[in-house]
Amino acid sequence: MSAPAPSPLAIVDAESLPRQEEVLTDAALAFVAELHRRFTPRRDELLARRAERRAEIARTSTLDFLPETAAIRADDSWKVAPAPAALNDRRVEITGPTDRKMTINALNSGARIWLADFEDASAPTWENVVLGQVNLTDAYTRNIDFTDPGTGKSYALRPNEELATVVMRPRGWHLNERHLVDADGTPVPGAFVDFGLYFFHNAQRLLDLGKGPYFYLPKTESHLEARLWNDVFVFAQDYVGIPQGTIRATVLIETITAAYEMEEILYELRDHAAGLNAGRWDYLFSIVKNFRDGGARFVLPDRNAVTMTAPFMRAYTELLVRTCHKRGAHAIGGMAAFIPSRRDAEVNKVAFEKVRADKDREANDGFDGSWVAHPDLVPIAMESFDRVLGDKPNQKDRLREDVHVEAADLIAVDSLDAKPTYNGLVNAVQVGIRYIEAWLRGLGAVAIFNLMEDAATAEISRSQIWQWINAGVEFENGDTATPELARKVAAEELSDIRQEIGEEAFAAGHWQEAHDLLLKVSLDENYADFLTLPAYEQLKG
Repeated sequence: MSAPAPSPLAIVDAESLPRQEEVLTDAALAFVAELHRRFTPRRDELLARRAERRAEIARTSTLDFLPETAAIRADDSWKVAPAPAALNDRRVEITGPTDRKMTINALNSGARIWLADFEDASAPTWENVVLGQVNLTDAYTRNIDFTDPGTGKSYALRPNEELATVVMRPRGWHLNERHLVDADGTPVPGAFVDFGLYFFHNAQRLLDLGKGPYFYLPKTESHLEARLWNDVFVFAQDYVGIPQGTIRATVLIETITAAYEMEEILYELRDHAAGLNAGRWDYLFSIVKNFRDGGARFVLPDRNAVTMTAPFMRAYTELLVRTCHKRGAHAIGGMAAFIPSRRDAEVNKVAFEKVRADKDREANDGFDGSWVAHPDLVPIAMESFDRVLGDKPNQKDRLREDVHVEAADLIAVDSLDAKPTYNGLVNAVQVGIRYIEAWLRGLGAVAIFNLMEDAATAEISRSQIWQWINAGVEFENGDTATPELARKVAAEELSDIRQEIGEEAFAAGHWQEAHDLLLKVSLDENYADFLTLPAYEQLKG
């Protein structure tokens, strides 16, 4: 007897949006419902396993490569599937949310790849979730343009051959979509909503364009989570009738546990794997989260003092390049988050030099590409990779067999000669409040102090406040990190913002809410796994 048809999903507590019927068709929702029915129980088991692993780290204050998968690491015979033509040259990738203007600008940016982000650069309002899907479909059908209501400037797509290839990033496993529920009232995981709607509507359309459904997988913590994604891919391709291996996925190695399972993650996804990416801010957040009770040797200094040349970060990136190239996969470097100033040429000059040095280092280390947050940085990153790659699409032939990373190297946080500072605390509070306020207004990517901030940077900000207080860090000015000091700095920042933007704008925003939420997730004894979980409860729309 065949399995019963999945119950149709109900849309709850959501205002109807223009054109949502194009996305939320009966057939597309039936597909999402089937993903939910088949795979959500496994998702739930894997989330429970995360908690168990975190408890083990709390007990031991260490991590190691998995003994049970040693045979996979030792077997030199396996490789990931060869890259499709559209993903073979990834020397510069631009990231950003899927609003209409960004969609056009990112596709036109000159970057080879656009990471179309439904995750950390997007606050998951119903409007962002649904209309982001509309914008991507409109881009593929060339039915997209945009006129800025403020400036009157118009935006339109360049010819197809000049457009970036889209790699779409769905939400992580931990986030649900409260507006789509099954017959029992259980929300569907956001990952299945984002992946399912995009794949169902665009897989064949992308193949017709000579590309394919390509994905970035965020927040992965183990090879078992990668295995779940692989099983989702196999099912999805059969469901819509496209060849196995059409989907390609790049996994962000942005958790400390995943760093110990890079080869196993590629192995689980080997027919669908396109590479690994070094996601810096979430990686630091993950170190703090997992080793938050590991004592002084795991206390991170100010986030801006943790550069990619720090020994434990260098171990992570070098291991990533070696692992990827050993298995025939692309190694993609980290984010250049600088946002150019239209008013201060000197700020730009200094920042551009830092970006250039960062991208030169990545290209020289063997990375096949890297991320930028702004179109003005595309030429800088392109120049760094052009210099190393020339006419070659990538440098996967650089096997980096000179790299030898031990398990302890990845968590040698105390190898960095830097300490937390009072200004670092102030900056963490400033970024945290300003980012959360924007997020509560539905903005997931926000320029703050000339840097593009997303949920990952807010996570590292609140995690550092929590860690410094719990470690009793003493700053260089003699102050000790305490809840009282964090509250004082937060109150001063709120007052400064009120003065900076004026009473009317302050009253129209979510500033008090943002202040309160930052302090809650920074000071609560029970550390929240993700800031976005309590924030989502306060997000309107």
